[in-house]
Amino acid sequence: MYTLHNIYNTFLISTPNNIKILLAPLDWGLGHATRCIPIIHFLLDQKHTVIVAASGPQKAILQLEFPAITILDLSGYEISYTKNKRMLPIKILSQIPKIVKAIQKEKTWLKKAIEEQHIDLVISDNRFGLHSKKVPCIFLTHQLLIKALYAWLEKIIQIVNYHFINKYTECWVPDLPGSINLSGDLSHPTMLPKIPVHYIGPLSRISKKESEKIKYNWLVILSGPEPQRTILERKILEIAKNNSDTWLLVRGKPDQAEIPASPENILIKNHLSTGELSTALQQSEFVISRCGYTTVMEMISIQKKCILIPTPGQTEQEYLAQHLMQQNWCYCINQEEDLALHISKAKMFTYTFPKTDISLFQGRLAAFLKTV
Repeated sequence: MYTLHNIYNTFLISTPNNIKILLAPLDWGLGHATRCIPIIHFLLDQKHTVIVAASGPQKAILQLEFPAITILDLSGYEISYTKNKRMLPIKILSQIPKIVKAIQKEKTWLKKAIEEQHIDLVISDNRFGLHSKKVPCIFLTHQLLIKALYAWLEKIIQIVNYHFINKYTECWVPDLPGSINLSGDLSHPTMLPKIPVHYIGPLSRISKKESEKIKYNWLVILSGPEPQRTILERKILEIAKNNSDTWLLVRGKPDQAEIPASPENILIKNHLSTGELSTALQQSEFVISRCGYTTVMEMISIQKKCILIPTPGQTEQEYLAQHLMQQNWCYCINQEEDLALHISKAKMFTYTFPKTDISLFQGRLAAFLKTV
């Protein structure tokens, strides 16, 4: 059968020239790096050259996934969080000068990288400073609207957001077009940027496979900024130690080797490769994770029953949790709630899943590469 995926592959294979693409994920959690993985795989399959710009855990996870590609050091925004979620907006606002400085540094860095590496195309995952008039530049984001505590503040933030997005050639949104979508108002605001906006479908490194024998009752996938990542890890470990279920806990620390001791019913890993994670998902009955958008894309694309817990104070994840719970796509709770109680409730929850196609992005990428 000649599928749409085959058509996209044929279209790209006909591209005569090897195109050199710079891809740079934001350093805000691991999700920006992991959702770039299917894009990188597709570009490499089409014999193009991919250069990654990253640092820290984002660099580590992409090095493990693609040991042969070139990864250039590019420092991130290095946003720090607080334990008190009510103080988070103030904490973020206090770091605006640091963010602006990082954006200016990105612009200078990119100018040099384009000249030295002979870059033909830039794909920036939520990095505001990676645009240039010398080559086409794509801004990848699911947050056209950034949620805030007040409507007036949302409008101001959106103006600033679009100020940077409009400097790019195109904006790609990893979500479905139309009213049935994964991220609601975040990706479907009433006002769009001035540049072309394309909805490229969800990005997921995990494909749905035939079910395997269940090995774990719970797969826990941790990620996100400290100290909240560690706070949630400790809470889950305390519950798991007093629970007879089998647990696999993935700590989201690809740059670390030491693994803490644990009871026999808990297997702990610092990181799993895409292949290992895919197998673990098939062998697990339920997933517990943050409500980051990349996790949402992956869980819904493989129709996995899960409990999602927003990072406290992160308005995007809190909004996503409400949106998903209303659709019965995921079971979502707040971090301060009784997790042990909700584990029992999640087992009785009626999950429904929308239809998704994780190969949609290939069509837009194929068409754009023909213009480079």
